[in-house]
Amino acid sequence: MAITAAQVKELRERTGSGMMECKKALVDHNGDMDAAIEALRKAGMAKADKKAGRIAAEGLVVVETSDDGRTAAVVEVNCETDFVAKKEDFQAFASAIARRVLSDNPADLAALLAMPLKDGDATTIEDTRKGLIASIGENITVRRFVRIESDSPIANYTHGVRIGVLVEYRGGDEALGKDLAMHIAAHDPRPVCVSEDQVPAELIAAERDIFTAQARESGKPDNIIEKMIDGRIRKYLAEITLLGQNFVKNPDQTIAGLLADAGASVSRFERMELGEGIEKKTENFADEVMAQVKGG
Repeated sequence: MAITAAQVKELRERTGSGMMECKKALVDHNGDMDAAIEALRKAGMAKADKKAGRIAAEGLVVVETSDDGRTAAVVEVNCETDFVAKKEDFQAFASAIARRVLSDNPADLAALLAMPLKDGDATTIEDTRKGLIASIGENITVRRFVRIESDSPIANYTHGVRIGVLVEYRGGDEALGKDLAMHIAAHDPRPVCVSEDQVPAELIAAERDIFTAQARESGKPDNIIEKMIDGRIRKYLAEITLLGQNFVKNPDQTIAGLLADAGASVSRFERMELGEGIEKKTENFADEVMAQVKGG
């Protein structure tokens, strides 16, 4: 049977697939719209499975907060290129996921992916993800999320689309919360935890081993070496704890001092940076082009 342009247009709008794919699906199924949709959906999932092994280290970090500022969520959704990260449909997908985390508090990533992307829609986040892979042509992953709910304010800050920070604090004002979140986003090295008592013992032990090996090369007596190591550990703890760090907007003041002046405290913070911990694939561009030429 003859397939009309209107049918192709409707199928494209309902699936997000390419024009030629839609036309072929309609032809193959004699114009049956539901059968064509199901075929494209299956084809999209097959494409998604093929692309699952490709490294996705670009994307977006998105923050969503409740109206009262007592609940907040930050999520990381990845794709392969920053070009796709700028696409409206990818951005809408990531934002909808953050809103779902905020409203429904999923137990884990599997639970999140099984949830509907939008209220009243039977399509799950996972199905939508696979559909986007089919239409966009890149691997897309929902990598992680964090949600904080508190009876005290939660400050948030996003640095572009690459860093998202949540800070649960007590005392002070909104400006202080924003300053704390900006500091956590900007400081190098990044804070590992709020205070020294929260630093993992194995992390301190590993650094002590390094400092000990370095100090022994000095040839100084053991009692002097111990003092050197203790001094290095104190400096290290100040560098990696939020309270010990110098405030980025006023390096003469520590965060501990800033909070003391405001009569405030920090309960916890979460910092999420796009692509951290993902091993990115690097290739020589000339070699890549030559490989494509030979393959053709």
